[in-house]
Amino acid sequence: MSDKLLKVSGLRAVVEEDNKEILKGINLEIGKGETHVIMGPNGAGKSTLGSTLMGDPRYKITGGEILFKGENIAGLSTDKIAKEGMFLSFQNPIEVPGITLANFIKTAVENQTGKRIRFWDFKVELEEKMKILNMDPSYADRDLNVGFSGGEKKKAEILQLLMLKPEFAILDETDSGLDVDAVRTVSKGIQEYNKTVGGSLMIITHSTRILEELEVDATHILVDGQIVADGDASYVDRINENGFEEFVK
Repeated sequence: MSDKLLKVSGLRAVVEEDNKEILKGINLEIGKGETHVIMGPNGAGKSTLGSTLMGDPRYKITGGEILFKGENIAGLSTDKIAKEGMFLSFQNPIEVPGITLANFIKTAVENQTGKRIRFWDFKVELEEKMKILNMDPSYADRDLNVGFSGGEKKKAEILQLLMLKPEFAILDETDSGLDVDAVRTVSKGIQEYNKTVGGSLMIITHSTRILEELEVDATHILVDGQIVADGDASYVDRINENGFEEFVK
């Protein structure tokens, strides 16, 4: 099997609702254990890329292929893609009344693995991961994201990442709306994922604060639905200094 966990070739996608093309021939390869950053101006298609990879039904793939672990997953449903080992954290996590954070995560883990989990073992691990994220243990028994601050919602997303242990995680604007301390905490959670799981990451971001504590293997600049430049971690500093203007041109 190729050492490339994810290989995207000529991916094109439209918004299902109005048939507007957003992704216009994306080519991208991510190796096992690598951290890649997707950056670009507003409206470039960054979040659409993450959602399309994850099988979001709002987007229709009209060309290309998505090879994940050597298998073409283009067109598969989100739940099947998740069971294959892919994870997407939401830019704006939704509130889900009626199901607690703990029950949501436990159900997700059991569906992903196909195995029942002993409640005590799950509780111990959950509390351990919440401690890493400086989360009050009482949040485990609260309805998912209901009444959570923006920072707590983002921590809950990273908590799911740590508990589900996917081979490949897409983090969509995880640092948006967070203060400096919350960004550090979220970064700590991502570092824990790197250390304990060793999975691959695709980090979609406008900001670079979340990247300061992470080792970035590659940076990709997305403009108008196309990747217009690929580089190493130094591209992050380049964008901090000059913005996206040179790439837009």
